[in-house]
Amino acid sequence: MNDIITYLEGIDPVLAAFYATLFTWGVTALGASLVFFFKTIKRSVFDGMLGFTGGVMVAASFWSLLAPAIEMSPGEGFTQVFPSVIGFSLGALFLFSLDKILPHLHVNFKMKDKEGIKTPWHKSVLLTLAITMHNIPEGLAIGVLFGGVAVGFEGATIGGAVALAIGIGLQNFPEGFAVAVPLRRQGLSRWKSFNYGQLSAIVEPVAAVLGAWAVITFQPILPYALAFAAGAMIFVVVEEVIPESQQERFTDIATMGFIGGFILMMSLDVGLG
Repeated sequence: MNDIITYLEGIDPVLAAFYATLFTWGVTALGASLVFFFKTIKRSVFDGMLGFTGGVMVAASFWSLLAPAIEMSPGEGFTQVFPSVIGFSLGALFLFSLDKILPHLHVNFKMKDKEGIKTPWHKSVLLTLAITMHNIPEGLAIGVLFGGVAVGFEGATIGGAVALAIGIGLQNFPEGFAVAVPLRRQGLSRWKSFNYGQLSAIVEPVAAVLGAWAVITFQPILPYALAFAAGAMIFVVVEEVIPESQQERFTDIATMGFIGGFILMMSLDVGLG
């Protein structure tokens, strides 16, 4: 792990962000690849995985994004927290708007429950777009953190950025599976189901590169950008991940998965950051 951190410290931060999100994309593909071996998954396991995803995202939002954003903001009291309030609000509003516009269908929901503008798109596309929305703020968060390291902001570290990438990668594993398995159940081939599953994370490297570039180019926006990514991720957790995990009778398993994901992400950030 130290070798990885040392290597990333020595290369261009935009390239480092790109490499980190290639890893998260790869883990998504790994999760989707399980469709070659399984056509179904126990609902209790699936809800536990969803809970784990939510726990990682909430912990990352605070430990990796909001806390550094507040720490690096000037002033004291309300003045210091102001950039985080603005950024967090804008991030949530951005995902809120995307949720209303982009056609998508949450995992475990029926076609009549699809959201966004009306479209004749197939269920496979709508499921992929739903997970893709999760991945936009995740890729952005990694890129912004690497950009913060590059410009020398206190509170932004390579270790913290690597911890965030690892945490997001781990929770991407069930996300890839969550797209691929329902599609396989509907009759799509294993290969098509896999492709849709891994495709949901292709946006992460793009968002990461844009985030890193923006912070390096416009340095004062870093606290706002970190909080923006946090607000977007929290919106996803509350509006999508938690409701999806509470559809059946395995709510306790989903809750324990959430606790486990939170603990893991918190430990990674503190241990590596």
